[in-house]
Amino acid sequence: MSLELVLITGMSGSGKSVALHALEDAGFYCVDNLPPELLASFIALQEQQQARQVAIAIDVRSRVSLPLLPQQLLKLRQDGVQMRSLFLDSTTEALVRRYSETRRRHPLSREQGHADAPEQQRALVQAIELERELLSDLREGADVIDTSIIRPAQLQSYVKSLIAAPQRALTLVFQSFAFKRGVPLDADYVFDVRMLPNPHYEPELRDLTGRDEGVITFLQQQPEVDQMYSQIQQFLGLLAFRLGLKGGGVIEQSRRVQPEVK
Repeated sequence: MSLELVLITGMSGSGKSVALHALEDAGFYCVDNLPPELLASFIALQEQQQARQVAIAIDVRSRVSLPLLPQQLLKLRQDGVQMRSLFLDSTTEALVRRYSETRRRHPLSREQGHADAPEQQRALVQAIELERELLSDLREGADVIDTSIIRPAQLQSYVKSLIAAPQRALTLVFQSFAFKRGVPLDADYVFDVRMLPNPHYEPELRDLTGRDEGVITFLQQQPEVDQMYSQIQQFLGLLAFRLGLKGGGVIEQSRRVQPEVK
């Protein structure tokens, strides 16, 4: 059986360590911050040891040799390595907030000085934008996961389910969200169902969620919901879905559509 390789890359502070831990729990042999120069020899060693599942995190900490990585990945694919690339992303606002909370320094915050110039400091936002530029080639062709508004436990579950899906099979991802927190960056299609009757404005349903029977029954009794549901079914062949609604109704709508996908 050929080696299965998962490459995890993305923005600093976007949750790469969380994703790597999820894969480790799933049985992958995981390596963090592997220099790109060592990738080919490391994979050769793993194949020699008959390893089956390997996950590697490579990011901007290896910025000097990062331009070598795309060509190395192409060579591994040509050699028959089954590879999937995950790129974790977040909005600049979310990344700034996380760095402010942890008080950690961004890996690109230090600007390398020349022989006749001292080392200088970059502002955090400048470092983040420079990182986006350096990682742009790796983002193309990868499965992009927007972690701006999801918790670590949700990210772990998401990564495990994504990797468990056959690589050549069509993967449909359903995600509910609140518009006040922003539309997910990685959404291919967004279905705005805020025009539907909202159970939040029913006093007896206000404290419930979309998984509660009262909210489910309320929405099933609305003809507008059935009409919207029928229209969404027409898009089941698309790549990804994001259903958005204020209040608990979004969870019921997402729950209802998902069983139709086989």
